[in-house]
Amino acid sequence: MDHSEAQYDEKAVDKGLEIEYEINDKPPLRIAIPLAIQHLVAAFSGIVAVPLVVGGVLGLDVEKMTFLVNATLFMAGVATVIQSYGFGPVGARLPCVMGTDFTFVGPSIAVGSSLGLPGIFGATMIGAFTEVILSRFIKPLMKIFPPVVTGTVVSLIGLTLIPVSIDWAAGGVGAESYGSLRNLFLAGAVMIIIIVLNQWGNGFFSAGSILIGIICGYIISIPMGLLNTSAITDASWASFPTPFKYGIKFDLPAILCFIPAYLVTTVESVGDLMAVGEASNHDMESKDLSRGLLADGVGSFFAGIFNAGPNTSFSQNVGVIPLTGVASRFVVALSGVILILTGLFPKLGALVSIMPNPVLGGAGIMMFGMIAVGGIKILKQVNFTRRNSLVVAIALGLGLAVVVRPDILKNFPEWARTIFESGITTGTVAALILNLVLPKK
Repeated sequence: MDHSEAQYDEKAVDKGLEIEYEINDKPPLRIAIPLAIQHLVAAFSGIVAVPLVVGGVLGLDVEKMTFLVNATLFMAGVATVIQSYGFGPVGARLPCVMGTDFTFVGPSIAVGSSLGLPGIFGATMIGAFTEVILSRFIKPLMKIFPPVVTGTVVSLIGLTLIPVSIDWAAGGVGAESYGSLRNLFLAGAVMIIIIVLNQWGNGFFSAGSILIGIICGYIISIPMGLLNTSAITDASWASFPTPFKYGIKFDLPAILCFIPAYLVTTVESVGDLMAVGEASNHDMESKDLSRGLLADGVGSFFAGIFNAGPNTSFSQNVGVIPLTGVASRFVVALSGVILILTGLFPKLGALVSIMPNPVLGGAGIMMFGMIAVGGIKILKQVNFTRRNSLVVAIALGLGLAVVVRPDILKNFPEWARTIFESGITTGTVAALILNLVLPKK
């Protein structure tokens, strides 16, 4: 047994430790690869959903849809490696998984309907400079993110994602079997397996509880008739990224359509990076956020070149860290490498894509709940005066309102809906404004 393996076993035995692997720790590959797959599983459906939704609305044929999905996975992997490993001033060097956010669905459909895929990729490239520029002003921005704001934002990230995990557990939005006892049983079984392994397992059985629970979910779903393997058979063996495969078009209105979405994801990325820092027991500095936001911009710029949508941090994966106790950026960088491979070899991606929604939902409820708990831990530092209580109460209320009652925005102009339909953004903006406006005493 080498030193790193001995270190892992020693940490695993000590259940008093919150984090079994710190940010710069490197688990042996036999342990790191399964842990990396956990992150891949948590992010996969969110990453592929955006090109599938946009392509479906634009009426793309199967060949184009397949290529877009592969390109999106490939660039998500590249951006993840850049963010977690770091290259010079680019990358926060934190365990942060990257992918295309749903915020860009609306702008992509709007631009794609008139300018096609070239217009989308052109707006993606030029709009990325929004984050590149904002990354230079993180230090003054840090002053307006005290614990009363950051704790609220991190809590909102988890709370606004919980409805997503509930939909997964019920079978997926629009499914005929939505809410069936069969779906809920499968989600509950996965959840129980993860809880048992996480609390009473040792070594990898504890740190890898999510992956093991999901594998068990796959197995349980077979006799239940919920696993359809046709996607693996239909997927091609290899697909290689081709720069500007569908051309590029730069259009000012299209670029202006993307900028609000980039502003929204800038706020979300700052919150996600802070949440990752909190979950990893890492003291965040302004340079971490600056390099992280710069990685968002750089990753999105190259995504436009390689026929993919903008890349930003994925909130879903933040909850994996406190639940498993693994904060190693080496593990997340491996997730990026696996994402790249799934983009190059679609059959690998298909293996993950056939996962029944209830399986992911059983894990998601706990992961997203753990993010909310991370925010509550930050709020423990806050002196809850009437003023601070008001900041938290209104920010949480407004952030959750647009999630549970999205129709409240139906009479807003489209640009406003694009900005405020994200509960994270709405709550963050409310917390920032109230913290600045309300008197300290």
